[in-house]
Amino acid sequence: MNQILAIPIGIRLAILALLGTIAGAAINWGIYRLAWYPRAIGPWTRPLPDAPARQFWDGLPVLGWLGLRREANLHGSGFWLRPMVLELLTGTAFALLYWWEIVQCELIPKAVLSPINSPGLPVLRHEQFFAHLVLLGFMLVAFWIDIDEMTIPDGVTIPGTLAGLVILSVFPFALLPDFLVGPFGPDSPPIETSVWHTAPIDYEPWLSPTWTGSAALVGAIAGFCTWCAALLPGRWYTRHGYGRAMRVFWARTVRQRGTYALAAIALLGSAGIAGVWHVGGIHWAGLSSGIAGLVIGGGLIWIVRILGSAVLHREAMGFGDVTILAMIGAFLGWQAAVIVFFVAPLAGLVIGIVRLVAQGEKEIPYGPFLCLAAVGTVLCWNPIWERTSPYFGLGWKLIVVLVVCLGLIVVLLPMVRWMLAVFRR
Repeated sequence: MNQILAIPIGIRLAILALLGTIAGAAINWGIYRLAWYPRAIGPWTRPLPDAPARQFWDGLPVLGWLGLRREANLHGSGFWLRPMVLELLTGTAFALLYWWEIVQCELIPKAVLSPINSPGLPVLRHEQFFAHLVLLGFMLVAFWIDIDEMTIPDGVTIPGTLAGLVILSVFPFALLPDFLVGPFGPDSPPIETSVWHTAPIDYEPWLSPTWTGSAALVGAIAGFCTWCAALLPGRWYTRHGYGRAMRVFWARTVRQRGTYALAAIALLGSAGIAGVWHVGGIHWAGLSSGIAGLVIGGGLIWIVRILGSAVLHREAMGFGDVTILAMIGAFLGWQAAVIVFFVAPLAGLVIGIVRLVAQGEKEIPYGPFLCLAAVGTVLCWNPIWERTSPYFGLGWKLIVVLVVCLGLIVVLLPMVRWMLAVFRR
């Protein structure tokens, strides 16, 4: 780490910008190849039969798209602009995020910057930066696929969620930071820690983030396997009764190859969870915090999806929105997932009403708003956590608050249904 910090900051930012453009090329590949309808766009795909021959320099990030303009008659005029700009912006985002999190230290409260002289702090910040880069890459792929097709494929969110859990297991301090100022008295130095799944409650020993009781292992495996079960490819239809719905569900499920892949993920994942549980310590605290974020983040959207569909008599929210917030929670923890859950609808409601009035479009992709809310939560984490941590310290009362908020959705959704009916006239 000292060798990295010895490199002049300008050179570090330039290297990150270059790596970001290369990562942007990989993100473009994911957008066009992992979509529901893959497209032969870009230098990494086999060209269409009537496409001009590909050149070596077509594979260069950013510059290669200038040469690929010759395929405009196949993909549409200006098709190359978005991927080229995306690679440029990804490189810029890598450098700016490093400047924001490492150089400016904006994720760390200013009150604790000066007293901290720990050599571990730069390592801690770089772990967070690495995790946020990985999350940003997966979110960019999901963002643009949802814009293009109004769907978020499991091929993006499943690897993304698993990556988040692995990162938190290896680098547990990659979670969003929490700094306890003077916990042992006004003159004591601040303690560097992370927003574990127990934060900010003053926990008993059995509620410690490093607690490795058997119930902790069972709960973590149950949460992970529940996520795997929710991804099963079978569909649940109750028009002809629950008994037939169950038979049809399992008949369709066992015929899908994805079922057996998910079963393998559940078995291997459970073994990995047990291994980290055996190691214990902060590695278990990181993994258990990621699993808590996965379960609570995905669970909140899933409940809203069920309630909305029941009230509106139509699918209120795609299942991809469930999986993407679960992925965000696996990287950032359940507290940040709850914040994203409440922030994202604000932008979604405003833009949705504008599009409904201006263009008559009644459906908008919701995944991009979850991604934008996650980015905003990371960038503004210090003031957000300072203002919201007292609410997360309510303990069981917080569950009551969440239940009340979900109940309000049942009351508000009929109003939304009425408004949609008015605009259809």
